[in-house]
Amino acid sequence: MNEIILLKLGEVVLKGLNRRSFEDKLTSNIRRRLTHYGSFRVYSKQSTIYVEPQDGACDLEGAYAACRQVFGVIAVTRARPCPKDKDAMFHCAKNYLDRELRAAQTFKVETKRADKKFPMNSMEISQYVGGLLHDEYPHLRVDVHQPDLRVHVEVREKAAYVHGPTQPGAGGLPIGMGGTAVSLLSGGIDSPVSSYMIAKRGVQLELVHFFSPPYTSQQALDKVCALAGELTGWCGRMTLHIVPFTEIQEAIRRDCTEDHFTLIMRRFMMRLAEGVARRTGAKALVTGECLGQVASQTMDALTVSGQVCQLPVLRPVIGMDKEEIIRISRRIGTFETSILPYEDCCTVFTPRHPKTHPHLDEVLAYEQALDIDGLVQRALDGVERRTIAMGPHAAGTSA
Repeated sequence: MNEIILLKLGEVVLKGLNRRSFEDKLTSNIRRRLTHYGSFRVYSKQSTIYVEPQDGACDLEGAYAACRQVFGVIAVTRARPCPKDKDAMFHCAKNYLDRELRAAQTFKVETKRADKKFPMNSMEISQYVGGLLHDEYPHLRVDVHQPDLRVHVEVREKAAYVHGPTQPGAGGLPIGMGGTAVSLLSGGIDSPVSSYMIAKRGVQLELVHFFSPPYTSQQALDKVCALAGELTGWCGRMTLHIVPFTEIQEAIRRDCTEDHFTLIMRRFMMRLAEGVARRTGAKALVTGECLGQVASQTMDALTVSGQVCQLPVLRPVIGMDKEEIIRISRRIGTFETSILPYEDCCTVFTPRHPKTHPHLDEVLAYEQALDIDGLVQRALDGVERRTIAMGPHAAGTSA
């Protein structure tokens, strides 16, 4: 029989009456993610999702790597199906894991008997298959605590499945089950990580980037599109909303004091992100703010910048230190792009001495010099939308 992929469910198995909707969403997400790798049959039974290639043209390696990035899956393994017969299980293990068995010094057979009608229990299957494998590979010793190789046998409804060690999946919940949120994507290290972390909780993301030509370059925008493309491997297809921000920054620079520039700019960003959220039906905003990291991320500054929002503001990295964020950034593949040296709108017109403990009444007084409604409306009218397709370094298509 052909090799297949088995996906183990994580938190989904803890759901109650709505568990089926989570499983259906997860299988749908997997099917969509595998469209680039060939024709696969994807279905769910007994807390396991089966991914079966339908022809020899399927890219099983690519599909396996893609499945490891699907939220809702806690473990992934490639397996070989065989008939539900004790000798067939032994021969399958011998043939499928021959290289691993020759390389190991110690081993253990672990059996899961999901089909309770099978006449042997799990312990008996493990003893039988393990005994024959020991005879076939006399150099092997049994170690039930820390073996070099674990041979897994799963007896299920349709067939038995033999596989080696599992690999960790992405965890979390299936994207689409947690609603939709707008994530502010700056081009730095923190915002891609915060987008990844909130998507892991099943949230479908709309991305917003603020673009300020000529103060920020086309290269800076290309960098953000590349980051969005790298995130699609985890978050799936997304829309990037590119908001023109030059007029707003020039107005703040002209009419407000320098030490309040960053704070008032952040308030405009939140207004605009909420405007995009209303248009897309999103129910929350997501930022990469980390408490105390920069002047605009003190407790007082976050309170003042968030005051303009009616929607909840989710800050997944708020309590993390920079090293923790960088570790996640490296693991999800966005770090090298994030550190490319192109300025974004947050780094232009940076005040020498930004206000770290602002008072709301002062900020409101400075904002009276600005045509807030007009600036926000013109920016929203000028939004460019790009669809970011799944795959690394996707540049997106204009819409």
